[in-house]
Formats: sequence, C-alpha cells, structure tokens
Amino acid sequence: MASLHFHHQPQNSHPAYHKYIREERKPTHFPQKEKAKPIYNMASLQATSFLVSSGYSARINAAISVPKLPGIRISAPRKPLNLVEELNLRDGFTRTIPIEKSPATTNTRIDQEPATTGATVKLYAILEAVADRVEMHKNIGEQRDNWNKLLLNSINMITLTAATMAGVTAGGAAGAPLLALKLSSALLFSAATGMLLVMNKIQPSQLAEEQRNATRLFKQLHRQIQTTLALRDPTELDVKDAMEKTLALDKAYPLPLLGRMIEKFPEKFEPAVWWPKSDETEGRKQPKKVATRGKNGWSEDLEDEMREVIEVIKTKDSEDYMRLGNLALKVNKILAISGPLLTGIAAAGSAFLGHGSWAAMVAVTAGALASTVNTFEHGGQVGMVVEMYRNCAGFFTLLEESIESTIQEGDLEKREEGEMFEMNVAMKLGRSLSQLRDLARKSSSSRADGTSIDEFASKLF
Repeated sequence: MASLHFHHQPQNSHPAYHKYIREERKPTHFPQKEKAKPIYNMASLQATSFLVSSGYSARINAAISVPKLPGIRISAPRKPLNLVEELNLRDGFTRTIPIEKSPATTNTRIDQEPATTGATVKLYAILEAVADRVEMHKNIGEQRDNWNKLLLNSINMITLTAATMAGVTAGGAAGAPLLALKLSSALLFSAATGMLLVMNKIQPSQLAEEQRNATRLFKQLHRQIQTTLALRDPTELDVKDAMEKTLALDKAYPLPLLGRMIEKFPEKFEPAVWWPKSDETEGRKQPKKVATRGKNGWSEDLEDEMREVIEVIKTKDSEDYMRLGNLALKVNKILAISGPLLTGIAAAGSAFLGHGSWAAMVAVTAGALASTVNTFEHGGQVGMVVEMYRNCAGFFTLLEESIESTIQEGDLEKREEGEMFEMNVAMKLGRSLSQLRDLARKSSSSRADGTSIDEFASKLF
C-alpha cells in the first residue's frame, strides 16, 4: 500500500519545482542507446508533473511492492528461410547470393507452360525403336559370327575324320571292320556335304558383316536424331525423314534368314542401298550449274569443286570397288560350289572302299581338298569381303547422290551451309579442306589434258 500526504506550499518555493527547472536547463545529450525505465518510475514522474503544473506541492511517501515476474521471452514468428538464405545469415552475409524464384512459388498457371509438341513425342518414339534395333543387330551379329566359327571347325573335323577312316580302310582292314569304316566314312562325308551346302548358302561371315554394318548405321541414325532434338524443335518433316531412314535400313539389312535374306550370289554385283530413294535421286539428272552470289556460304568456285569431287568418286573410287566386288563375288561362287562338290566326290569314293586302291585315294584326296577349300572360304571370310566391298560402293554412291542433290537445289537458302557442307565432304573422304581443294584442281587439270587422275578421292579406305 502507498500513503500520500499533501501539504500546500507556494509554487515557486517547492523543492521539486526547482529540481525540475534545473533538469530543464541542463544541456541536452543524445545518448546512443537509453535503457527503458520501469513503468512505476514513469508513473511517479507523471504524478509529479501533474502536481507541479497544478500549483500544489506534494510530499509523497510511497511504499510500493511489486512482485518480480519471471522473465518470459516472446519471439514473433518469422518467415521460414530457404537453404541459400539460411547459409547467408549463418555466415554473417545478407543478399550475397541472388535467389531466383522457382516457378512453383510464382502465380503462373500450369497450363501456361510450353507443352511438348506432337512431333517431339513421335521423334522420341522413333529414337527408342532405333536404339532397340542397335541392340538386336549387335546381338544377332555376334551370334552369326559364332555360327561361322563353329560350323567351320565342325565341318573340317568331320571331313578330316572321314578321310582318316578311308585311309585306314585302304591299309588292310577286311571283313566287318572294313564295312564299318566304309559306312562311317561315307556317312561323315555325306554329312559334311549337307552342312557345307547350308553354310555356303547363308554365308555366316557375310551375315555377321551385314549386322555389323547395320549396327553402325543405326547408331549413326540414333546420333542424328539426338542432335535434331538437342538443336531445335523437330517438325513433322523430321519425323517423316527419320521414319523413312529407319525403314530403309530395315530393308537393306533384314534380320530374318528365311524369305528376306539378302541374295548372297546375285547375277550382278550392286552396291548396298540403305537410304530412302527420292524422286530426284532416282532420276540421276546431271547437276546443272546455278548462278551463285556468295549466298549461304556458296559460290561458283565451291560448286565447281564439288563437281570435280563427284567426277573423281565416279571414275576412281566407285569403279575400283565395283571391280573388286565383282572379283570377290566370282571367287566366292567358285569356292561355294567346290567345297560341297569335293565332299560329295569323297563320299562316293568311300562307298567303293575295298574295290581297289583308287577308291581310297579318291576319298582321301577329295576330303583333304574339301577341307582346304572350306578353310579358305569361311576361314578367310570371303563372304565378309564381298559385303565389305558392297558397303563401300554404297558409301560412295550415297556421297555422290548427296552432293548432286545439294548442288541441284536452285534455292541457295534451302541448301546446307556451304562451308559446313565442304567440311563434311572432306571429313567423309578423310581429307582436310586444303587437300580436298587440291584434289579438285588436279581433277580439273587432268580433264583439260585428256588424262585420268591417278589419285583416289577417299583416304580412309
């Protein structure tokens, strides 16, 4: 409780008044930070000011007991910080790392985001199909390479075993042993003949090379589609082009053997074709000269250079690989006929064992020759060599058609950029830009002199 006693005194004689005046006349200081005074001190100061201003003096005898309350810290809820802001505050820095607002925190609607086009979805579907074809051709290529090795070893072992039996029979066996050896030798030679007919028909080494080429070309198409998706938004024309290339590769390198296998012994050697044929390329028109004025990287000199490159490819590279391919095809035909023929002769000779030494000699000699021919044909992989020449001739045909179709395009803006096109041609031929231009100059001078150039366009193969 507090007891208050008031005594009336004149206003000017009250000591509190003089103290108040002295406080008012003191120079003013501005402390940097002043501690907050208790609430009851403020109340007493207000009471004193009231008494002084009203003309009364008051003697205040107060005994105020205020219970001490426990200290309670009340913190206002603050906005949760993200990771970047928390790291900045922890290190003592603020606004050090710029923070971008995520699309989720903005007021944009979901339906305002750019939607994936239908062409992009279709091209991704084709990309998945191409990747699956790469794996299929790779696995089947390994399987058919194993066929070549296993069949080669098996047929050679059968042939040599039958020839050995025929030789033992001629050494003096008689009776039941003679009959058993004669039958075994004849059966083994007959089995070798049948297996050779099948093996020479399908040419496992050539099949394996077809699958290796298909794997490489499908990987190339896979990378082209990925590049299209990375550089720009695809169009329906890109989807159509990718689909046509995929189907053309399926037709050029089929997976099944029955019904769709590539003819291994055609009447005429022809280059492989794994790209879609357009109306312009089927016509094979002579490229006409278009007036160029340095537009899109093209000039008359560059067009003349490309024409000279086409001429060298036609007269040297394509012609040489067609000649070698025809030669390899003829050799493969002869070997494919000779192997089963020799094993058949050996089987007939083994059937007459015991009727003279000539039968054993024929069986042994024919068996040894059959084993040698079989090893040379399938061990040397002559079928694979034929396919390699066929693929190389197709590569030069494709390069020739691509250059012709490009320079036939009258609108220069629709062509591929001139410098980029020249660099691509040089890289495909294994040459630098300066070497490609030197080749074009040599070809031009040779044609002017009426001679043929003694240099091939490609330095890769």
